Amino acid sequence: MASYLDACAIVTTGTALVLYQDSWGITGAQFGQLSALLTIMIAVGALVGGPLSDRFGRKRIFTLTIALYALGALFLVLAPGVGLLYLGIIFIGFGAGADLPPSLAMIAEAAPEGDEGKMVTFSHVLWMAGIVAAHVFGLFVGDLGAEGARIMYGHLLLVSLLVLILRWGLPESQLWTSRMNAVSSGSVDATSLRTVFSKRYLPALVAIGLFYGITNIAANTNGQFSTYLYVNVAGSDVRMAASMNLVGLGVGVLATFFLMRIVDSRYRMIGFALGTVAAVFAALVPALIGVTIITLVIFGLIYGIAGVISGEPLFKVWSQELFPTELRGTAQSIAISFTRFVAAGVGLVTPGIIEYGADVLFYFLGACLLTAGCIGFFWIARMPKVLQGEKEVGVHAPASVRGEAGASVN
Repeated sequence: MASYLDACAIVTTGTALVLYQDSWGITGAQFGQLSALLTIMIAVGALVGGPLSDRFGRKRIFTLTIALYALGALFLVLAPGVGLLYLGIIFIGFGAGADLPPSLAMIAEAAPEGDEGKMVTFSHVLWMAGIVAAHVFGLFVGDLGAEGARIMYGHLLLVSLLVLILRWGLPESQLWTSRMNAVSSGSVDATSLRTVFSKRYLPALVAIGLFYGITNIAANTNGQFSTYLYVNVAGSDVRMAASMNLVGLGVGVLATFFLMRIVDSRYRMIGFALGTVAAVFAALVPALIGVTIITLVIFGLIYGIAGVISGEPLFKVWSQELFPTELRGTAQSIAISFTRFVAAGVGLVTPGIIEYGADVLFYFLGACLLTAGCIGFFWIARMPKVLQGEKEVGVHAPASVRGEAGASVN
């Protein structure tokens, strides 16, 4: 549900701000500022939530973060004008960002051995579901202006409160508990921030950070600005944009289930390579032909499939596999934070790029997708995996044995 609420916050805000354009007179500059602020706060939250979850536990942190998310959603529901939108975006963004690292780490640590990739990838199904839910609401409230935006943020409030209630009874990660017992006995280095920047783990951190930061530019732009492109460039309306986006998301969900079948097998990187080629092609269609309703639909359909197989789900899997338990949240927090800061910077200037020429935006997205694909295929895929060896050897094995399995942090 961390992935659901993260995606839903991004897409809901992208649609809600368009709905506020007529009622509150939101300018293009304010649109860019609020979009960038959301992404920045997700980055800040991730930077805080990961290290705290490594130190204090997954459950404690993702219980607190979902409460902050609900508070932000409440502010956005009650906002009387543009001013309070900024405060609500700060809380909801921070809560979403801080929630991701402990939640994803919890999934990987609790998953059955050999199915870690599948279970982490399933979180992307919920990420896609969050996008679908936001677009469905946009489809039904697209003509209601500011009241429609309040209804969309009300959905986030209700879901986050429900998740808070359901999480209350979850047990702590057993793998984290065992590793922390090892920390207290002195067999593991407890300084996660220092260790994650050590010679042993820095290459993996840089690799996943660059991969996620670059590939997410396309995903974040599509999530935040697809409605903007449909309405302000292609000459459509919010309801049409929501309908077209839902079609693309439908095939994306199917692609995620397909990825779940191959992600723990030898076919993972074959699918990744094919997905990268298809994603680049998708971006070139509106770049070369022009941004119209038809080319946006083509982009949405192809990228909906290719972006799953070669994008964020692989970051989620790799970020679990390449780092041991006591570093996992910290490593993810740094990568997620870097990625969101990059997306915030791009989001801030995206309206200006679109005004200059929407085709330029898609050329840029195609270059980003190609670069990220090369990083994943030629760099990350060749790195040794830690998570499987950690589970096979066992968290109570001597440090020397863990080192042989690739799980030592020293």
